[in-house]
Amino acid sequence: MSKLQDLHGKIERREAVIGVIGLGYVGLPLAVELGQAGFRVIGFDVDATKIRSLAEGHSYIGDVESDDLQAQVNSGHFEATSDFKKLSDVDVINICVPTPLRKTRDPDVSFIASAVSEIRKHLHEGQLIILGSTTYPGTTHEFVIPLLTGPIDGQKPMVIGTDFSLAFAPERIDPGNLKFKIQNVPKVVGGETALCTDLACAVFDTVFDTTVAVSSTQAAEMVKLLENTFRAINIGLANEIALMCEKLDLDVWEVIDAAATKPYGFMKFTPGPGLGGHCIPVDPAYLSWKMKSLNFPARFIELATEVNSGMPDHVVDRVAEMLNEDRLAVNGARILVLGVAYKASVDDMRESPALDVVKGLFDRGGDIRYHDPYVAECEIAGRPMKSVDLTDEELKTSDLVVVLTDHPDVDYERVVKVGPRVFDTRNATKGVKNDREKITKL
Repeated sequence: MSKLQDLHGKIERREAVIGVIGLGYVGLPLAVELGQAGFRVIGFDVDATKIRSLAEGHSYIGDVESDDLQAQVNSGHFEATSDFKKLSDVDVINICVPTPLRKTRDPDVSFIASAVSEIRKHLHEGQLIILGSTTYPGTTHEFVIPLLTGPIDGQKPMVIGTDFSLAFAPERIDPGNLKFKIQNVPKVVGGETALCTDLACAVFDTVFDTTVAVSSTQAAEMVKLLENTFRAINIGLANEIALMCEKLDLDVWEVIDAAATKPYGFMKFTPGPGLGGHCIPVDPAYLSWKMKSLNFPARFIELATEVNSGMPDHVVDRVAEMLNEDRLAVNGARILVLGVAYKASVDDMRESPALDVVKGLFDRGGDIRYHDPYVAECEIAGRPMKSVDLTDEELKTSDLVVVLTDHPDVDYERVVKVGPRVFDTRNATKGVKNDREKITKL
């Protein structure tokens, strides 16, 4: 029996040691789940602050309870380290590192390259490598394989599917989602060989209710991009419909809600101040970049990107118009922003459209304050900021309140009652019954 065949039994018996490289929004929840499934898990990260926090059982990720983490640390099922030499001790390695875009909107796979470089130093027979970072189709086959199998110190290169296994299994994390967590979201898996797929599925079968095997790593990579490109394009349509409704003097939220009553053929997407999060603003650009290299224009992606990326500027212009109606300029106006996280009920600010909106208001001379029950402090446009208490005084002294994130923790009834005027880009005030003349919606 080969060592790869033996790995299958080790996984079933929970004897396999599993490594997770990158302990962020994706890696840490996965590591804790694998530990709870009975595996010994070693988490790797270059951030010393994270390593110290995890060693003390303190979670910095909202979807991971510190009590759950502490239990895994105390039981010996989880440890965090920055010592990548310990990759020699693991049987399965999950790569969960960031894949951002460069300023030119080209894929930045440097974090993947760095992780794979460390793995290559300690790669041994019988290991399974699983890439989970979102990336363009072909990354695993065209980029990762040469890094893993290239010659090193005169050693004979190992063969995928014989000596070690390689698979791609995209993350489907939705921060703050209480209905769909790790376990009940099916896990898509594509391996370089059938054995690679089987081994990766065996690992994820211990955590996920359902695993979905596809024919290749390229197919699995494309699945992830299709999911988020679908969302980006449909949000782009919702945003453009919002712009149309503004021109037609219609309430876009009323129109969308009424359309959503159709029991077939329609899926509800809503407009907003722009796109945010770790996936939707980034993933379609990966696919668009890949297709440009094949001389194929991704026209839907380009158009949706144009519409979505223009929303923060549109919000800034609407703020200026509302202030102008009150004989005020943005320059010097006291503007209270409600919410800087990219979506409700999370502290995640990655790609948050609030960053661009607030920067645009700063650029026009606005005196900007923000309140966010999940984000105590942040930096926007190079300026350190702290969340202010949502007091009556803060509301009364504001010239305009702008809702950029629809956190349910906010008492919007009081905001509308006490505040001067409210510009609501998320329809957060839909339940407010009184003083609706103060509300202007996107």
